Amino acid sequence: MLAYIIRRLLIAIPVLIGVTVINFIIINMAPGDPVDMMIDPNISAEDIMAKKEALGLNDPLYMQYFRWLVNLLQGNLGFSLTTYQPVSHMIGERIGPTVLLMGVALVVGLIIAIPLGILSATRQYSKLDYLATAGSFLGISIPNFFLALGLIYVFALELKWLPSGGMFTLGGDGGILDRVLHLILPVMVLGIGIAGKKIRYVRSSVLEILGQDYLRTARAKGLHEFVVVNKHALRNALIPIVTVVGLEVPILLGGAVVTEQIFSWPGIGQLTMGSIMNRDYPTLMALNLMAAIMVLAANLLTDIVYSVVDPRIKYK
Repeated sequence: MLAYIIRRLLIAIPVLIGVTVINFIIINMAPGDPVDMMIDPNISAEDIMAKKEALGLNDPLYMQYFRWLVNLLQGNLGFSLTTYQPVSHMIGERIGPTVLLMGVALVVGLIIAIPLGILSATRQYSKLDYLATAGSFLGISIPNFFLALGLIYVFALELKWLPSGGMFTLGGDGGILDRVLHLILPVMVLGIGIAGKKIRYVRSSVLEILGQDYLRTARAKGLHEFVVVNKHALRNALIPIVTVVGLEVPILLGGAVVTEQIFSWPGIGQLTMGSIMNRDYPTLMALNLMAAIMVLAANLLTDIVYSVVDPRIKYK
């Protein structure tokens, strides 16, 4: 297992370099540059050129990229072109709220999806099965922004039960209860989307296993149906479920961009949106690199969990 992990980490290095090259090219292909966002109506063309020269934007793309890569190898992600703060400091401040939001949403989504998926499979073609299937399609179909605005209108504006945005109440005590109240709506948006996708995966996986001969033998021995399903069937159905859960981690980061923007959640998603609007190249490059690392880490962790779920899987 250790040799397999080391090999995967070594393979990840050229993959990450390739990702950074492609991202750098795409980012610089966008029209305009950071200086366009700083232009004062009274500034002269000479001052604009001097500013670009000072930021290194007049250098060829390959020189800009290699300068960024050298700084990265030295542990320096550079400085934001809009706030002039260290990019590592900006990401460090934002990653905590995003991990909190993503983690809670993933747990909530799985808590909804796994029991409903199992019940839907064990009671195939029942009213519960049809309701779970309909709820799954509904959760997949509703866009995040539409669901978020609908929940804000109902629970924040009409009922006034929950705050409409932010991570804590301005001027409040900032306690745990206040954080939980601010978490509920964005977690509902992300959790419903996760549950909608995972219910069908769990149902299909469990249905495939329920028809196996060894489960018929277990029932013939007199084992209770709860034990048959949750001890014997579910564990063998976990492989495809673990796969889609592992893929959900980087997808959540993408979904959080929209959700964080709507709910003014001070996380990575909101920082990404601001960096795109301001053409903040160093921050965008660091965020893209972090997203690529998350994808590779999620894939590696998923492979490791395979061997835990099914001891028959061996890596050499």
